[in-house]
Amino acid sequence: MQPPLWRQLQLTANALASIRAGTSGSAAFEAVEPGLRPGVQALGFQALRWLGRAEALRRQLAKRTPPPAADALLCTALALGWDATHSPYEPFTLVDQAVEAAKRDPATRAQASFINACLRRFLRERDALVELTDREPVAQWNHPRWWIERLKRDHPRDWQRVLAADNQQPPLTLRVNARKTAVAPYLRALEAVNLAATPVGVSGLQLVRARPVQQLPGFAEGEFSVQDSAAQLAAPLLLDGLSSGAGPLRVLDACAAPGGKTAHLVEHAGTRPIEVTALEIDAARSRRIGETLARLGLQAQVLVADAVRPESWWDGRPFDAILLDAPCTASGIVRRHPDVRWLRRESDIEQLAVQQAMLLAALWPLVRPGGRLLYCTCSVFRQEGSHQIDAFLAHNTEARLRPSPGHLLPQSTGNARAVPDNALGEHDGFFYALLEKQAR
Repeated sequence: MQPPLWRQLQLTANALASIRAGTSGSAAFEAVEPGLRPGVQALGFQALRWLGRAEALRRQLAKRTPPPAADALLCTALALGWDATHSPYEPFTLVDQAVEAAKRDPATRAQASFINACLRRFLRERDALVELTDREPVAQWNHPRWWIERLKRDHPRDWQRVLAADNQQPPLTLRVNARKTAVAPYLRALEAVNLAATPVGVSGLQLVRARPVQQLPGFAEGEFSVQDSAAQLAAPLLLDGLSSGAGPLRVLDACAAPGGKTAHLVEHAGTRPIEVTALEIDAARSRRIGETLARLGLQAQVLVADAVRPESWWDGRPFDAILLDAPCTASGIVRRHPDVRWLRRESDIEQLAVQQAMLLAALWPLVRPGGRLLYCTCSVFRQEGSHQIDAFLAHNTEARLRPSPGHLLPQSTGNARAVPDNALGEHDGFFYALLEKQAR
């Protein structure tokens, strides 16, 4: 049976309060009991996508910020109900159930009358209150002010399109496991269970309607993985046209968890002999790489080690290719992780850029002459993308930039301006730079 709405709103507000306190969205929703988690996460994601608007409305309704638990519940209700055309429930129902949630929780019971008064006023004055908040960029775009300003500088022609795409629900995109099947037969398998999908990229399929992946044909058999179409570019960019000489290709996936790109490297090699080493500094996250490979029926060497310290794990043999999917702000995937925009601080960019430069400097010497390093981030900020590579090329004269996508900005259905990478369908924001080492 579906749990009552007031209970779902309680749990959604609890997750929002936890995220505001610094917990990642993944951890906050993972704490919800499994039976309630899908519904709570769906409400939570919508609340996070419209949190800027909700907070602006709350400031109009209350002179002082309420205690954290009450404020989280109030903002949850406002985020879900401010726009009736996109609200999952009738506004009056949301208000009634939010007040009921406040009454039933000891953490908010004392503020139940206050929450009721704010929400009833919002119902009476909604149009006027929304018009007042339209003047605030954070309310209009539902991103922190610093984020909006940086996007304006980095992408002056496209910043509005990027922000609008960030607030859309992403599609479910699959990568077909080329070791077990192909796009055409798997598309037929989906059609056999009345699921429509569109081919994207080389081995991707984008479902018209999302389904739990465990319900899709071939999941247990490892016939597909879930992976955004922009992320599916990594393996072809790195491996296509690369010669290894006499032996198998030696490939390093330097920041590998949870293993999606590691698996794609093995899949994309096809019949070519390949030895993939997957590196991950976090032991718990490295276990996910092994689980991913096991489900897909693939093999790679998994090491728990720090990529910045090759002396602790490298055997001294150069690699033909290195994939460096570097730690970043994740500013390109906020439609999948809407908590990221509220958790990040502008100072994080500088700190992460330093880490990215350190990884590039540590791994570049491990590439053989004639080999490649593919640098990528799921970020739209230039400091983590084009500026990082410009600085690297200026200090490494033996590095040559091969044709690369550069910054791929998020693309969603309904964007008015066509983009050259539309063969990928809807996709997240990514940056790619393919570097080739020339002989000295």
